[in-house]
Amino acid sequence: MLRIIPILILLIATSCGSRRTSDASTFIITDFGAVADSVTDNAPAIQRAIDHCAEAGGGTVIIPAGQTFITGPIHLASNLNLHLEPGSRLLAAPDESLYTESAFLDNRGEGMMWISARDVTNLSITGTGTIDGNGVAFMGAELSDSYELKPVTDFDPRPHVLTIIGANGVRISDVTVRNSAYWTIHLIGCRDVAISDIALLNNLKIRNGDGIDIDHSSKVRITGCYIESGDDCICLKNRREWEQYGACYDIVVTNCIMTSRSCAVKIGSENMDSIHRVLFDNCIITDSNRGIGIQNRDEGTVSDVTFSNFHVDCHLYSEVWWGQSEPIYVTSYPRAVGNHKDAGWRFPKGAVKGECGRVSDIRFINIYGTSENGIFIGGDVPGKVSDITLSNIGLTLVDVTEFPGSLYDRRPCDGEGFISSPAYGLFAENVDGLTIRDFTVTPLSTTRPYAGPFHLTSCTRTQK
Repeated sequence: MLRIIPILILLIATSCGSRRTSDASTFIITDFGAVADSVTDNAPAIQRAIDHCAEAGGGTVIIPAGQTFITGPIHLASNLNLHLEPGSRLLAAPDESLYTESAFLDNRGEGMMWISARDVTNLSITGTGTIDGNGVAFMGAELSDSYELKPVTDFDPRPHVLTIIGANGVRISDVTVRNSAYWTIHLIGCRDVAISDIALLNNLKIRNGDGIDIDHSSKVRITGCYIESGDDCICLKNRREWEQYGACYDIVVTNCIMTSRSCAVKIGSENMDSIHRVLFDNCIITDSNRGIGIQNRDEGTVSDVTFSNFHVDCHLYSEVWWGQSEPIYVTSYPRAVGNHKDAGWRFPKGAVKGECGRVSDIRFINIYGTSENGIFIGGDVPGKVSDITLSNIGLTLVDVTEFPGSLYDRRPCDGEGFISSPAYGLFAENVDGLTIRDFTVTPLSTTRPYAGPFHLTSCTRTQK
């Protein structure tokens, strides 16, 4: 009889343990009323779990394994680890009326927030589950290489997946984030951020589907990520709506693989402050429109930036997507008034036109790849772009698509948006201090004209 009792106790414990419950620091959303029934908006239940976690001084909020939970907007808290167990999924509710909190303060024309946090410390998002923005649910008709955008006036309900504002100490690792209807991960005024080993997989037909936007933030490290996005994969900027947070600096991106219909790695175009001390290293860009781009269109400056050890493959896309297959793109041109329906948010308050700041001390080292066009570097006046180094660059020009090409793209800009030209290895205008070392270009194109390795207009202090 003594041998039977332990067995009975074990069976009872095993049976009771089939349903986990939260302990003092673990909060499972199903314990707070969340149900995986493909109908219920679980935002109230998930928010209860988050709020209980915060009231307890912090802990882990768990999204249970193997289940999908539809949810509207939720707000994260300090000292929180949002943990997505294997096979779990948070799916953005498709009801547009749920999304009412703007991602850009009083500017309500560029999307709303879904998962957000503001003025928090010690925030983590971990696990091998999925955060799904349900992007196609917010789109119009599907076209050959994009989706139509639904008409909007001053209010766009499309949700950004994750917006983190004024945070200190953010860690995002291992999760899959996908299908955003607008920007995906937006860091605003954040400090001490590490994003590692995530897969960010947006629908390549969705416009405005940025991957990671680093906005007025500092001490940011991104490593080992795989990113596919219709718009920019990783973008550094200083948006005017959030100017109180100051410059964007001390950014390191390493060992990432990216694909974009726009520009895989971009600095700008919104930049009303300073972007400096930036390093991108050991990255692969495949099947993209532009590869590496600096697109300065506001009064802010860009300086002390290094891009090293890249493999870049680009090709042309339809005119829906801006760019002309430039593997490297460094520009500073003033915006044109009226380029955007929301031009009032692009210029300083009360201004009728903008200015563009200097781009200087930019280094490209060990960059190789193939493209349907060459490198473009330029500014609106001599010296606006200065001290640019191209060292150990190997570029092969080859036809991939049947688009006409033979253009360089200055947009958005005041004046002519395109330069009509045959392909060069490097086309540069108004650059002061251009250093070129070990630059090789191999033209394999058979249908588009190739005019030579260099076309330099109004460039001073050029060294080859």
